[in-house]
This record gives sequence, structure tokens and C-alpha cells, in this order.
Amino acid sequence: MIIYQQTIGDRVEFSGVGVHSGKPVSLHLVPAGIDCGVTFHIKDASGGTKAIAALSSNAPATDLATIIGDPSGAHVSTVEHLMAALYAMNIDNVIVEIDGREVPIMDGCSAAFVAAIERVGIERQAAKRRYIRVVKPVRVETAAGWAEFLPHYGTRFEIEIDFAAKAIGRQTFSAELTPTLFKSEVSRARTFGFMKDVERLWASGHALGSSLENSVVIGDDGRVINPDGLHYADEFVRHKALDAIGDQALAGARILGCYRSYRGGHKLNALALQALLRDGAAYDMIELPSRRRDIVRHSPLIAAVAAPAYGPQTL
Repeated sequence: MIIYQQTIGDRVEFSGVGVHSGKPVSLHLVPAGIDCGVTFHIKDASGGTKAIAALSSNAPATDLATIIGDPSGAHVSTVEHLMAALYAMNIDNVIVEIDGREVPIMDGCSAAFVAAIERVGIERQAAKRRYIRVVKPVRVETAAGWAEFLPHYGTRFEIEIDFAAKAIGRQTFSAELTPTLFKSEVSRARTFGFMKDVERLWASGHALGSSLENSVVIGDDGRVINPDGLHYADEFVRHKALDAIGDQALAGARILGCYRSYRGGHKLNALALQALLRDGAAYDMIELPSRRRDIVRHSPLIAAVAAPAYGPQTL
């Protein structure tokens, strides 16, 4: 596990369209200092720049994409694929400069962001990384599914989905999160949708930038219509895992625990994270020593006060 905080080695640029807005957008990742966390710099209505920390406290629980900021004002949507790449590649501190209201969809997954991080490299910083360690189970349930955090020495995801479409069905994916695992087994899993939902989504102003270049599409017969097929045989559950990783990144620190979900999505991921961070008895804040047995429990309140930009945040 990583002991020290990290940032990227150089500035990197992306351009594309928003999957929901269909509008062109440019984005820059900029190296940031210790305890900056992930902070989005966006243009507000007056032409100024507004900084929004990528934290659960700034993220309303939404269904179709993860949003930080005020949905009726300054905000950025569809942050989950970028956040997943930063979280999985162990980037703690970075400024995200963006000239639109939605992160570019790129090829519908996290692969482009991972490649850029590897290209510019990663720099270790002279401060310890703080972890949120789950110490007791926390579970939330909805009519459709459930999600829970369990104590675990590591960062583990166990994701299960169940769709009627024959191309999907019931799929599971379980893994310990590492940069290597994420790059090879998760990062290329694309967002997906159903042709039967297209007109409804368009009418509500969503999926205007979606295409076969950035999304897996299931036709009315329940089969994948993309000419190039799937990147993974179980690409659908792997994309749900990718989304869960990106949504968990809004904790404000790396989580040591196991996240499990059944028929989850962005909203359920957000509700589970909020439930964890509301319960001060469910977690503690630690810095990793050189030896596992030397870990000392810290007060969540003291840790949050000592590092407001980096401690857990709640609604």
C-alpha cells in the first residue's frame, strides 16, 4: 500500500464531448500540492473560476451520473470515470481545470485517463497519506438492491448485477484494487445502455453525446449491437465496478475495506458512502506505518480537523 501522498508528474490535456450534454469540452489535469485532494476548477456564470472539491459532501445522490457541485449552478457531472482512474492509480492531489459542465466521455471508460497518468508519471510527496479504515459493517438497502462496507485490510470490491437482457444476465466481479488490476481488468469497461431507452433519455436531455464509439448498446432483441463486440466477456459488471470505484473516490481518502453491492448504481454507491461517513463509529483515520502491526487508531474527529481538505466529508 502507498504510504505517502502522490500527484501527477506533469500537466495533461483531454478534449471530447459530454456523454449527456453532447457538448465539446476540454479538461486539464494539473499537479497539486500536499492535502489539496482532487479539486475541480470550473468557470462560473460571471466568468470567474470556482473551486469544487471532489468530496461526498459536494455530491448529491443521482442516478445517471455522478455530479459534484450545485446541479442548478456551478457543477461538473459524469466525474466517475476520471475519479476512478485517479483513485485506482493512487493519485491523491490534482487540480482538474475544465471549461464545461461535464467531464469528456472519451471512449466511455477510464482507459484514456490511465494512459495519460502513466505517460506523465507519478510523483511522491513529502506527507503521509491518510486512510479511512472500516471497522464495522455499514449497509444500505433500496427496493432494487443493496450495498455495504465491511472491514478488510485492503481495498476490495465485490460487485453483482442482474439484468433481464440476455447479453447481461447475472454477473459478478470481485477483486482487490491495484493499479495493475484496474488497468488490465477494469479500465476498458465502457458505459452501457439500451436502445429502448434512447428516445426517453434524449427527451430529458441525456445521452446526447452517446454513440457506439463510447458506449455499449443493447438492442431490442437483448443483444449487443456494437460491431466490435465487448472488451471483456463480462464488461457490464466490470463497468459497474469502475463506477463504484469512482464514486468511492469521493470519500476524500483511500478506503481500507470491502465494498459489496447487488444491483447497484451511482445513487446506491453515494448512499452507502454517506452512511459510512455519517457513522463515526464505523471507521477510523490512519496513516500507514512501515509495518502493518504498528497501525495506531486515531480519532476520526481529530483527523478531520487536522486535514479538512483530505478527511472524510458528509452531507
